[in-house]
Amino acid sequence: MKKQAKGIIALSALLAAMLGGGYAYMKLTPEEGGGEGSSSTLLLATEAEGQGTVLVSDNGEKGVVKEAIVKNADDELKIVMKDAPDENGVGATYTLKDYKDLDVNTSVVGTLINNGNGIQAQSLIARDCTDLGKYGLAQPATEVEFTYESGNKVKFYVGDVTPSKDTVYFRVEGSNDVYTVNQSTVANYSKTNKELIEKTVLAKPSDEEYPIINSLRIERSDMDSDILLEYDKSAEDGKSGGTSATHIMVEPVESYLTVEKSTDITNGMFGLKASDIYALHCTEADIAEAGLSDPFCKVTMDCDDGSSYVLLLSEIFTDESGSKCSYGMLEGGKVIYIISADSAKWLTVQPIDICSRLLITNYVWNITDLSVSGGGVKYDFNISMKEDAEDPESPTASDFVVRKNGDVFDTERYRLFYSFLVSTNGEEFALGVPVPEGEPAASIKIKDSYSGKTTTFDFYDDSLMRSLIVVNGESKYYCTKSYVNTLIDNIKRIDTGEDYIKTW
Repeated sequence: MKKQAKGIIALSALLAAMLGGGYAYMKLTPEEGGGEGSSSTLLLATEAEGQGTVLVSDNGEKGVVKEAIVKNADDELKIVMKDAPDENGVGATYTLKDYKDLDVNTSVVGTLINNGNGIQAQSLIARDCTDLGKYGLAQPATEVEFTYESGNKVKFYVGDVTPSKDTVYFRVEGSNDVYTVNQSTVANYSKTNKELIEKTVLAKPSDEEYPIINSLRIERSDMDSDILLEYDKSAEDGKSGGTSATHIMVEPVESYLTVEKSTDITNGMFGLKASDIYALHCTEADIAEAGLSDPFCKVTMDCDDGSSYVLLLSEIFTDESGSKCSYGMLEGGKVIYIISADSAKWLTVQPIDICSRLLITNYVWNITDLSVSGGGVKYDFNISMKEDAEDPESPTASDFVVRKNGDVFDTERYRLFYSFLVSTNGEEFALGVPVPEGEPAASIKIKDSYSGKTTTFDFYDDSLMRSLIVVNGESKYYCTKSYVNTLIDNIKRIDTGEDYIKTW
């Protein structure tokens, strides 16, 4: 025998041993036309013995499974048909018998039926095996029983993972033949009921059905005052001013919101995903144990379609992986979830986190009256549209007449001064701070013809570096004193023609 042939035969034996019977045999044949003296050979492999054998069926037919029971090391799953198949036996859907009232992931549940019914072997490992324990099949971690619409039952067992890691040992009741099947095909049989329930706390509506969130209130144990956000109807009108956020803060202080920071707060309950589930069909004891009978945080969302949702959240805790989490559930719900603290931002948000901090957001040409004073100087502006102007869609300075203390004033210079005013920032809250006695260091008073509101901003010295901003007679914010000094300087520049200062 030639050395090459001997080497191939040896390799064949080695491969057969490594694959645990994965190939039935390997053989050599002379290459066509090569004749007896030809050194060319072909290496041929047959399919593994038993490969393609259908292991689970309804007496040889695929049949329709009516219900199933899956028992694994952690749980017992009872699966029943939810929707019957069509006339061709296609399209059946399945759910969990004990959890029909919950949002079951029917796609994954369906794999427990569809992957097992008609499952095919990858190979036959042992016929009439007398040592099932060697394959994890003496006391298997997973057993599954199918009941077909015909009334026939089939039970099968999933054993240990094979050395290749791609397959597992498998046996059907009534036979001690041991096969291998694809590991990925039977992987879902190890899932628990909790893992088959959707982890979306509150489903997100479609764009067509998405309601307006009229209000969202956050009550939290570590805050003296609630945070109340309300829908800003004026946001529907592009000419009203304000910020691009759809909501404004009403409590603990009236303030505009920054859209990029507030959207997760106002709309985040829709589509909120949990990282895990703590309890299904939760009892009062479960709710108390999770700290939700007297929750750390309560979020109430009222929508314009009449629906109202209340999310209850526990104090933050650290899970086994080191992640910050909270127990959460919808009030009146049946599931307690485990929610990442990063997703449940209501647990930590502070009012200042989502406020725009801009005090004046009115459009310049909505203002009909503006008064400013500071440094011993006071100016009263009156702004009106020219008689020949036709209320343009995008008004400019040339469409208006500005009068300062009764005299016509340069409209563009007024606009530049107003553009400085809209940079006024409230840097931190000053809620409940007493209003100082005496005259403020500077004042701004505006009247908005669009909203009909008049607002006064008074600036008082608070410390060497900080000023107090009083809005309509109530302390609201602190700002840096350098801004107030710049404001006074710019007021003095109104008549000088000097460029306004834009930094401080």
